[in-house]
Amino acid sequence: MTGAERTPDAPQGPCVIVDPYSSGALFAQTLADHGVPVVAVVTGPRPPEAYASSYQPQDFPEIIVYEGDLEAVAQRLRALDPRCVVAGCESGVELAERLAPLVTPERCNVPGLAAARRDKSSMADATRAAGLPVIPQICTADADEVAAWLEREGLAGADLVVKPPKSASTDGVIKLTGGEDWRGVFARQLGRVNQFGEVDDRLLVQKFVTGTEYVIDTFSHDGKHAVVDVCAYRKVDNGPHMAVYDTMRWLPPDDPALPGLTEYVFGVLDAVGLRFGSAHVEVMGTAEGPLLIELGARPHGGGQPRFNRNATGDSQIDRTVRWLTGGELPQSYELLVHQMCVFHIAPRSGTVRGTAALDGVRDLPSHHFSIQNLADGDHVPATRDLVDSLNFGFVILAHPDAEQIQRDYEAVRAAERLLSIEEQRSTPPLS
Repeated sequence: MTGAERTPDAPQGPCVIVDPYSSGALFAQTLADHGVPVVAVVTGPRPPEAYASSYQPQDFPEIIVYEGDLEAVAQRLRALDPRCVVAGCESGVELAERLAPLVTPERCNVPGLAAARRDKSSMADATRAAGLPVIPQICTADADEVAAWLEREGLAGADLVVKPPKSASTDGVIKLTGGEDWRGVFARQLGRVNQFGEVDDRLLVQKFVTGTEYVIDTFSHDGKHAVVDVCAYRKVDNGPHMAVYDTMRWLPPDDPALPGLTEYVFGVLDAVGLRFGSAHVEVMGTAEGPLLIELGARPHGGGQPRFNRNATGDSQIDRTVRWLTGGELPQSYELLVHQMCVFHIAPRSGTVRGTAALDGVRDLPSHHFSIQNLADGDHVPATRDLVDSLNFGFVILAHPDAEQIQRDYEAVRAAERLLSIEEQRSTPPLS
């Protein structure tokens, strides 16, 4: 598949990035390298705390702050004759979906399905309506509705998952073995402020399903979808916290799971009306077939496109730029080297000592990149979700020999076990 050449009357203005945080921060330099200007639109005067360290405001000659007046922002963008409007990260998805039809109607997603590209309940409903299987779930603010649904679906006493419909990075995701105390958890989580500063005024309750979890990154134009990379996650329980990231492993394009995954994911993208841009689709590969976990209408976060370039020579950022500049777009990808991301895990909260034990990670034969954000004396929280993992740090292992990567993975975990994490004890009151 080859990208169409840009016609003389095609827009020659900037690429608009809404909330250029996380992987969205990588657009600016890549676009600049190809002579494409950029403009940032931000959903608030400050980025969400989870994304603050990735923001590079100096990369944008103009930054437009959205203050509630959609038409004012759209009017300014139309004057710039932009090439596209895309979300940089999850916090920018809703605004990008509202702006694109007003500013670049020839290059936008289906407006009437915008909710299905952000709200996990709506995306499941759209996927089900398209005839594709989804995880049994209910989204509500009423615990009695949940109780009736559990009885109706025969899920009383089954393993469940409770999570917010509009957060990301496993924020607020709780597994309930046997559905234990689901009412208590539901009551505590309802009304919680999530990592984007939004109130979780409804909650999703899902049947807990097992299998291999995959993430499929795609790029679409004119409603045509292509795979950029496929990875398999391994997640573990960390005490009471479920779905803590252990590893993410890049899969070769001839992996036998990919044809079924690709067909399902392309059907999901059609179902939610995604016609242009990047998508990050998480799917559980079960014994009965793939089931949608969730979809993000934006690039894979955490800076993943940089590491994907090392593994495949390509990324969602690069494909976006090539499409905008008339370059060729492949339908699939090639794996140049075996690669795995190892996420650091803190088994408990406390004051950390012995962080020098992690220094040897950089000397491992397959070490490609690593970051550790801890020093002796720092407080480390028990790892609960992806944000905690990224705050602690992670390691990218890449090597021609997959067995070497496995040996180095075990070395990373051995180094973690040398850390001393002293739990803080409360001081007894003075008598």
